[in-house]
Amino acid sequence: MEKFSAYRVLVLFPSLSSVLNPRLPALPVKYIPSTPRHHWHPQAPIPLLSNAIEHLLTFVIGRTILLIIGLFRIPVLPATRKRARLSNTPEKWNPRAGDIIVSNWVSWIELVWLSIQFNPIFVLPVPEATPAPSLPSTPISHTPGRRTGTGSANIQQSTHAPTLPIPIRAFRKVSLLQIIRLTGHVPSPDSDNSRLHSLEDIRKSASKPIVVFPECTTSNGRGLLRFADIFRQNTPVNVFRVFIMCVRYDPPTTLAPTLAHSIPSNVMNPLPHLFSLATSLSPLAISIRLLAPSESPSSPLFIASEVVTGAPQQGQLTDCCASLIAHIGKMKQTGMGWEDKVKLLQLHRAKMRL
Repeated sequence: MEKFSAYRVLVLFPSLSSVLNPRLPALPVKYIPSTPRHHWHPQAPIPLLSNAIEHLLTFVIGRTILLIIGLFRIPVLPATRKRARLSNTPEKWNPRAGDIIVSNWVSWIELVWLSIQFNPIFVLPVPEATPAPSLPSTPISHTPGRRTGTGSANIQQSTHAPTLPIPIRAFRKVSLLQIIRLTGHVPSPDSDNSRLHSLEDIRKSASKPIVVFPECTTSNGRGLLRFADIFRQNTPVNVFRVFIMCVRYDPPTTLAPTLAHSIPSNVMNPLPHLFSLATSLSPLAISIRLLAPSESPSSPLFIASEVVTGAPQQGQLTDCCASLIAHIGKMKQTGMGWEDKVKLLQLHRAKMRL
């Protein structure tokens, strides 16, 4: 168990052009006055209609999945940095196309919730390289008896230091099903440049909000992993709006399994985790905390020095998002990143082979 002690925190819509009468303008149309006559300017209805149908289907399927595992209601709590500013009428969250939702990542359940609420675009980071394989750990010597002490006197602290961060090269868009299947895994390099884009390029062409997980992988929900520097810009952000969200799960009990999914399933991930939740004898609990938009890094009144203290670790926007999520979720920033989880998964797989 000593070798795992350092990683406690990680854990179609068809085209309608063929069925429309060619003599009639495409619907819906936009009426634009011009001089000296008025003209009808048809606009393509397919993208908006496709997004609406996709959102409806996702809503029905997502709600069904949440009901199956026993999540009949997910409380959504408004959050602010200063309690005095919390009013009886919380600010409305209305992310639009090109806006970015930043959240911690604990399980596949928040992915379903986000799809139900906003029908967003999910993106996954692509690193420049993979972390170097971990060296075999040195066995810890143990001499029983009074010479080493007993109880707390015999506890040896781990000397594991966080791995250096690996730069994020680009991003790739993934569907809801793809990101659910990748829950618990760590990012890996991708040589297919045709599907790699910068976050800004994805944002400019997006027809929906974008969800990013700067932790790049799932944790056990008890702490916040180190954020990868995915934004590389300062605050306040005036090009797009930033929405900060934090998800919290209750710790597991004897009758209730954990909702966190930090270790991916060996077969058909994450179906085994879904089945364990569906057969739970105790009600499950989850809470979503949404930061007020007026206190987000895209607010004109946002001051980074009030949120981040000390020397910056990443870009200013990245550090601000990490501090805000840790604050509203009452979490501790562990300093360990997805690079450290690579080593955790190596140890876990080695143990499973024994």
